Amino acid sequence: MSELTTRMTCPECGHSHDAAMPENACVMEYECPACKAMLKPKQGDCCVFCSYGTVPCPPVQEQWENGQLGVCCSGD
Repeated sequence: MSELTTRMTCPECGHSHDAAMPENACVMEYECPACKAMLKPKQGDCCVFCSYGTVPCPPVQEQWENGQLGVCCSGD
């Protein structure tokens, strides 16, 4: 079962907070609630949760549970 909460840390201001993750979607933009910076995934990451969260997104977690590499949310 996937974790649906991650601790996000803004690379701009360092603010950390808990964030809910959707179960089956990549999130390509995320606004920091403190400084309003618009976060985008780092190169090679599928979404902002994989780049700035303590837990990867649920689709990647599911791939890990199934013994796959877990490198992309979409599976495309």
